[in-house]
Parts: sequence; structure tokens; C-alpha cells
Amino acid sequence: MRSSGDGTAMGGPFPLHGSAADHSPKRPMAVQGSGDATFEHSEQIGYRGPTACAAAGITYRQLDYWARTGLVEPSVRAAGGSGTQRLYSFRDVVVLKVVKRFLDTGVSLQNIRTTVQHLRERGFRDLERMTLMSDGATVYECTSPSEVHDLLQGGQGVFGIAVGVVWRDVEAALSQLHGERIDTGETLVGHNPADELARRRNRAV
Repeated sequence: MRSSGDGTAMGGPFPLHGSAADHSPKRPMAVQGSGDATFEHSEQIGYRGPTACAAAGITYRQLDYWARTGLVEPSVRAAGGSGTQRLYSFRDVVVLKVVKRFLDTGVSLQNIRTTVQHLRERGFRDLERMTLMSDGATVYECTSPSEVHDLLQGGQGVFGIAVGVVWRDVEAALSQLHGERIDTGETLVGHNPADELARRRNRAV
């Protein structure tokens, strides 16, 4: 069950926008769980373009095009001229992989742009349990197996992405690649994003 902007209760699959004729995104309330603070590692570690490509399963040409057209821009550091490289956060790389999967199934660019904005507005805990379903015309957010079932029973859902699974895939890929500390520029070889999370938890004890 989620809350709408006017405070009324809603249940069932949540359409990110209503129809092909209505492209204005319906913005749900982003539930910021207390656990979000423990994922600050995503803002402390950056990943360069080639690393983001490898983890998301995309080409550098796709990465560059999506950044230049504003589809998925690096939230850590944009390219600022000669000698500077884009740095992507962990969440950015998850979004890149979700975009790749939707594009591969023929979901419209308008729907994908709405989905990217939606993912950036949700808390980390929301992403872990979210499933995105698309019938080709609309992208729906489902946060429970019953909502996925309801959508499938209606004959609408034809493709789904479990964002939590994408999250874990990206985490596993990045554990074999290089990251970069934003504050010091230190290169982290074979950095696992979960390592930073564990260190922060230990310090909090």
C-alpha cells in the first residue's frame, strides 16, 4: 500500500504515468526509510565510464549518448572538459542496467525517461523490493508479489524487472572492478560497494 500526493491510500500496481496520451509523471511519495542513511557509500564512491559500462552491460557509446541527451547523467561528476572523466554512483549504474533492459524489450523512450526519474526519487529500501512491469504503453511499479500477480491477471504485464536483482547483479560486477573515492581520488581495486556499508555499520556500533 502506498500513499498518493493528496494523502489518499492506494494499492495495487502503480502506473508511473497513465497512458500514451498522458506523459506527465504521477509522482508517488518517496518513502525514505531509516536504512537509507547506511547507503551513503553510493555517494562516497564513484565509478568511471568504462567501469559503469562493464557493470551495466552497455557500450561506451550508449553511456556517452545517454549522458549527453540527459537520459542517465552521472550524479557524482559530469565531464567538465579536457582531462576530466564522468563519475557514476552505484545507484547510477543500477539505473543504467535497468534502462538497458527496458530498451532491449522495446519500451518507449518516454516511458524510460519517466522510469529513470522515478528511480532517482525513491529511497534505497524502496528499490530493493521494487518490481517494474511494462505492457509496452505504461510502466508500473509493483512492490509485492500480489501486485505483480494482479497486473498479470489483468493481461497487461508483459515484461518485468526486479530492481533488487539488478542491484545485486551490479554489486557483484563492481566487486571485481575499480572504484574511486570521491574525497581523495584514491583508486579502490576490486571494490565491493558492500564493504563501505560494513565499515560504516561497524563505526556506528
